[in-house]
Amino acid sequence: MELLHKIFIAFTQTVLDVAPIIILLVFFHYIVLRKPIRNLKRVLVGLGYIITGLALFLVGLEQALFPLGEVMAKQLTDPSFIGGNITGTLSWQDYYWVYLFAAAIGFSTTIAEPSLIAVAMKASEISGGAVSTWGLRLAVATGVAASIALGAFRIITGTPLHIYMIVGYLIVIAQTFFAPKWLVPLAYDSGGVTTSTVTVPLVTALGLGLASTVPGRSVLIDGFGLIALASLFPMITVMGYAQLSEWLAGKQNEDTNKNKKGG
Repeated sequence: MELLHKIFIAFTQTVLDVAPIIILLVFFHYIVLRKPIRNLKRVLVGLGYIITGLALFLVGLEQALFPLGEVMAKQLTDPSFIGGNITGTLSWQDYYWVYLFAAAIGFSTTIAEPSLIAVAMKASEISGGAVSTWGLRLAVATGVAASIALGAFRIITGTPLHIYMIVGYLIVIAQTFFAPKWLVPLAYDSGGVTTSTVTVPLVTALGLGLASTVPGRSVLIDGFGLIALASLFPMITVMGYAQLSEWLAGKQNEDTNKNKKGG
């Protein structure tokens, strides 16, 4: 009964959250455009799916993903798990399992991110295959993996977030001048699509779990910020992937030309 009550509350809240969008669409269709909504029955069915899916997703976050991330963070930072034969105060090197878990979570959730899959498919379609669907997904996932691992290091060491953000954006600015111009907007968008339905809940839970279990850390100051890093690093890896591909292609062409001249 408690679960049903939570589902009902989530469903009611979702309806209230979606209501402004529905009102806006109806207003523009009937008042501004003065045209009826096409396939109204199909639209209403789809709207029902959206509301139901969002409500169940919110309940799933509360019941599973958030607790799972926090529990994993607490278990991985438990001194009895990390300490072993270590005596005295733990240092940042002793949390290597945390970094590995953070990178794995970042990579796996990003690969499964629906928004990234949609963007990668469209980018491949519009570019005529110049942008590989899997190549883009792997580049973004690698960036998120590195960012979450680095974010876990930041929480454990207690270093300020703004240092990582400033250095990261300086790298992005520098890459922008050298990366293929047609790829730069896609790289910037790749940073945004990572912070969506699958990645955000687990990453947030991981950050809060780490900040609440690592000695001397504040949940408010250190627990948040992983999402910001997860938005930054994919821009670096996507542009880096393109730059590396261009360099390898240029080197291959040079070798081919040399062989032709030598022949």
